[in-house]
Amino acid sequence: MRAVAPLAAATAFAVAGAALSQFVMIDTAAAQTSGNAQAQQSRSLRDRLFSRNLPAQGRYVAESGQGFVLDRSESTPLLRFDRSVETWALRPTPAPRGDVLYRNDAGELVLRVTADGGMTLYTKRVPAGSPVTLAGPGESLTPPTLGPVQLFNLMARRSALVSAALGRLVEINLSGEKSEALSVDALIVTTDAVVRMARSATARGYLVRLRSITIVEGDRVSATYARGDLRIVVDPDRGPAGRPSSARIINAFADEQTNR
Repeated sequence: MRAVAPLAAATAFAVAGAALSQFVMIDTAAAQTSGNAQAQQSRSLRDRLFSRNLPAQGRYVAESGQGFVLDRSESTPLLRFDRSVETWALRPTPAPRGDVLYRNDAGELVLRVTADGGMTLYTKRVPAGSPVTLAGPGESLTPPTLGPVQLFNLMARRSALVSAALGRLVEINLSGEKSEALSVDALIVTTDAVVRMARSATARGYLVRLRSITIVEGDRVSATYARGDLRIVVDPDRGPAGRPSSARIINAFADEQTNR
């Protein structure tokens, strides 16, 4: 296992102070006002797309028995199922009668929300959908931040987990400086996806040549698999939505198999 530029180990902040002229101050205030107005418009649009009858954070249970936490306190709604470590970033699409469809980054339908707050959950187990009710308050799904020692230990544990599942050493490389939390989240989601594939009789064959997992920062989210390396690119500017989901990661292995 090799750690490249451990996150949070060395981050420099430069603070410069200078006297600004009155005109500059006015321009800055005007820009800030404009920025606040745009933010309010964005939040207003989000409120229209996602019913105001729903709390910002809540725990829900579907009739199928599946529970999950929905966190819509930020611009991107986040969802995490019970007994899962993965947080899904949802993308809205308008539907007839004022409904909104929420899909993951692989295009899979996850939620349907009606204008009056009715919600339906869609999963592989219940593809036709299952009505959902609010069960209580929910926790924040924002990824945690670790120090350099905890990060190194996490990388070691995750490398050992994947290596044990495949019966050979799988190296983990992680680099980046802008968002440790996002890279840590990507690391956990990626390694969990690989372990699940290793336990699947149909998917394990995709991992025959896997030798390394590389996580880097970039300006476009992606998951690609080539020459034995699974490469994950996260985009810190997109917040929690700036990393690929497990579904997209699994698709990367399937795409490589198809293109061979």
